[in-house]
Order: sequence, then structure tokens, then C-alpha cells
Amino acid sequence: MSHKVLVVEDEPFVRMVAVDVVEQAGFEAVEAGNADEALELLEKVPDIRLLFTDIDMPGSMNGLRLAAAVHDRWTQIQIIVVSGKQRPSKTEIPDRGVFFSKPYDLARLCRTMQDMLAA
Repeated sequence: MSHKVLVVEDEPFVRMVAVDVVEQAGFEAVEAGNADEALELLEKVPDIRLLFTDIDMPGSMNGLRLAAAVHDRWTQIQIIVVSGKQRPSKTEIPDRGVFFSKPYDLARLCRTMQDMLAA
């Protein structure tokens, strides 16, 4: 059984690309369009192992706040935060979390996911 990765991205085309990356890395993608949808999925799908979230999203919280909430509540979930507009400081990314700028280096992103989920 492959690990589940929750992809949170409000832009449908960019979300589609991220889902392809997750699947190329050998994992099952679960999709959400914003943080509220993501939190609902985390409640319902118990075996999500990695959160892959964009920072800039509409809704009640952005990707950094979502990452912090997930880190606090689901400590076993690994976190990758991405953005094409912002470069968060190290203190804004949860412990053990990783930041990628858009456009992604696809090979590096795949390797990072595989490394994070191999642990």
C-alpha cells in the first residue's frame, strides 16, 4: 500500500501538476482546494502521511497556518510548503518541514517526498 499525500492548492492546474508529482514519486494523492477542505479530509482519512500545501490560498487560513495546525495536531504527518510568491523564514515552517519555491525542481521534490516518507 502506498502512502497518502494531501495536496492543498487552490489553482486547479497547479494542483493537477502537484498530484502528478506525488504519483510519480510513488504515492497516492488526496486533493483539497483550500485549508478548510484539507482539515476535513485529515479528519476523515486517517492514513495521510504528508501534507503538500501552497501558502497563498483563499479561506480561513493560508498554507503556513495550515502547516502549523497540522504539525500541532497530527505530529506524524510530514510537511512540504510551496509558494511562487513568498519565501517564508525558517521559523514560519514547522519543525522537520521543507519549503520549495515554484516552479519546483521536480526530481528534487520527488526525492524529498520519498526521503520524508521512508522514515
